[in-house]
Amino acid sequence: MDDKTRTELEAATFRRLVQHLRERTDVQNIDLMNLAGFCRNCLSKWYRAAAEDRGVALSDPQSREIVYGMSYDAWKAKYQKEASQDQRDKFKVESAKQH
Repeated sequence: MDDKTRTELEAATFRRLVQHLRERTDVQNIDLMNLAGFCRNCLSKWYRAAAEDRGVALSDPQSREIVYGMSYDAWKAKYQKEASQDQRDKFKVESAKQH
């Protein structure tokens, strides 16, 4: 596979992942962190870092809007739920494993 095709496939896959995360508003970021070790915020930070690596200025709010499909504050107000004690406990355990 040539580099151009690989890049196009990776870009299409990224767009599908972002669309999937936008559609799955029932899945909270803490659940993603607990299961996969990353969340929507991580993805937006990676996007911003990739842009900066290429000399493109992109703020955290701008990159979050790309991933969330709306402002982060709007997404939180509409979809974010209070984390349960179980979710917070799992997050502490998973965070400790990573450090």
